[in-house]
Amino acid sequence: MLGFTLVDYTALIFFVVAWLGYHGAVELTGAGQKSLNRIMNQYRFRWMEQLVVRENRIVDTTIMASLMNGTAFFASTSLIAIGGVLALLRSADEVLPIFGELPFGPPMTRLAWEVKVIGLAIIFVYAFFKFAWSYRLFNYMAIIVGSVPILKDGNREEALAVARQAAAMNVVAGKHFNRGQRAFFFSLAYLGWFIGAYLFIAATAAVLFVMWRRQFISDAHDAALGHEHD
Repeated sequence: MLGFTLVDYTALIFFVVAWLGYHGAVELTGAGQKSLNRIMNQYRFRWMEQLVVRENRIVDTTIMASLMNGTAFFASTSLIAIGGVLALLRSADEVLPIFGELPFGPPMTRLAWEVKVIGLAIIFVYAFFKFAWSYRLFNYMAIIVGSVPILKDGNREEALAVARQAAAMNVVAGKHFNRGQRAFFFSLAYLGWFIGAYLFIAATAAVLFVMWRRQFISDAHDAALGHEHD
């Protein structure tokens, strides 16, 4: 009824499994402890440990503003992407003849086009919620940072405890930001489905490989660990 072939369903299942599998590997398994995200989480805690000894915290507020601005940018971009995707629903009559001439598979039905477009919209809506929540969490972190006392002889435990709370909130905000970016990356793979199921599979595999490489064997990973890289 939808006009999808067995290869289409296989590609979609592979896409979902790749997304969930990558999420589990990076965030829920022991292997994820070696990922770039987890390494940077350690620096988030080190940042807060250094914050307690600084009376002038202009550097810290500048960093926090940068984090919030970047998150707000991606949230705004998600809204623009949602609007663009919804506009595609009205362009089926113009687009379907073009895709029908491509030699990558059988002609796409109108219903199949609409299902694919709605799926892409769902991905961007998910990304928006992740970025918007991350932005809110960075705001919460800023409030906690504002309550971190300057380290003195009599308040060491209190100062470090509040600093660790700020770092923990920073980690959670970063986690949701990473999930939003992950949705953006996988949306690029999803675009391959509009051309053909085989390209969808290849694009998903390519995105999965690139993301895995950046997390575990990239020069950024080596730099975060303090390893020299030629």
